[in-house]
Amino acid sequence: MLSKAFIPYGGYYSTPFARWQGTLANENAITLGAETSARWLTQKKWDPKMFDYLILGLTVGQPKMFYGGPWASALIGSVDTPGLLISQACSTGTTGVYQAALGIETGLYTNCYTLFVDRCSNGPHTVWPNPQGPGGQVVSENWVMDHFSLDPWGGTAMIQTAENVAKEAGISREQCDELTLRRYEQYTDALKDGRTFQKRYMIPAEVKLSRKKSIAVEADEGVMETSAEGLAGLRPVLPEGVITFGSQTHPADGNCAVVVTTDERAKELSSDPKVSIQVVSYGYHRTKKAHMAMAVVPAAEMALRNADIEAADTAVIKTHNPFAANDIYMAARMKIDVNGFNNYGSSLIYGHPQAPTAARLIIEGIEEVVLKGGGYMLFAGCAAGDTAGALVLKIT
Repeated sequence: MLSKAFIPYGGYYSTPFARWQGTLANENAITLGAETSARWLTQKKWDPKMFDYLILGLTVGQPKMFYGGPWASALIGSVDTPGLLISQACSTGTTGVYQAALGIETGLYTNCYTLFVDRCSNGPHTVWPNPQGPGGQVVSENWVMDHFSLDPWGGTAMIQTAENVAKEAGISREQCDELTLRRYEQYTDALKDGRTFQKRYMIPAEVKLSRKKSIAVEADEGVMETSAEGLAGLRPVLPEGVITFGSQTHPADGNCAVVVTTDERAKELSSDPKVSIQVVSYGYHRTKKAHMAMAVVPAAEMALRNADIEAADTAVIKTHNPFAANDIYMAARMKIDVNGFNNYGSSLIYGHPQAPTAARLIIEGIEEVVLKGGGYMLFAGCAAGDTAGALVLKIT
């Protein structure tokens, strides 16, 4: 259990998530994230040089990523701040926040900036020489599509892992469709009253078209209108499966950031000093081969155990749910109401840029707890390689 790491209220943002091959498809995720951060810090009237370390989360290769951490620091205006690059698939945001919290807990950092960026669009292709290849053939890899399609250890596509769990747990097509509709309805709650909820944490992503012209992505791009009839009319992605293109997430682009600091500094930076956001605990797990969704439950239970609470003690639960079956499995195993968590949105609906995904969900969870008057927030989500990460925050 941690006791010294805090997040200032309002010390975070997320851009909207843009659909795959959409408006952000040609932007370097690192420079776009840094430019967004610099604009946000200016709006907050915060000096970027106050950060003594930067953690950059990135999972899809971008030009010049070798220099990622310190380059991002310099671009946000913190030119003397070192940084590192971390990558843990969909758990990147969870682990990045926790690594920053560990640095605060041990006194290694006093004020850490965590920036999570990714662009699934136009994914890079890596080419290696193949000395055994006749005629100068090469070995190549598509960083996005190849990774979705095959886990080199598990031997299957990611969607197959969800189908494996659904089959073992007895999850039906009808359950997946019903939950997808519920998650869509929860997301639309965040759009009410002119997107009041989303505007608590969201800022536009800006794309420069020329020196004088730019466009802003103000809201999520790529969310599909969902109905029971529409879902019922979709075919399973895999033969005899329960997951359709409606009940799985879609690749996306975007970025977000979270400041992790000391209690004293958090009070100074907070937009409401009466709100305290403490990073309490972390959990992780790796489950059996090709059953990724199962890893979430032990990871969540570990985080709850390390916080000395139970699921029933939480005010808010958020999950990364690339497939509807994930939430159905988790709810059944942890004996929680599957319709009662992921209020205001989840990655199943608004997409999955990978590194920023968990961090946006954590940010949304914070805001929901504040609206409820305080309590514990649990985030849990799966990641590639049949792994998962979880985080508990206490908001008072």
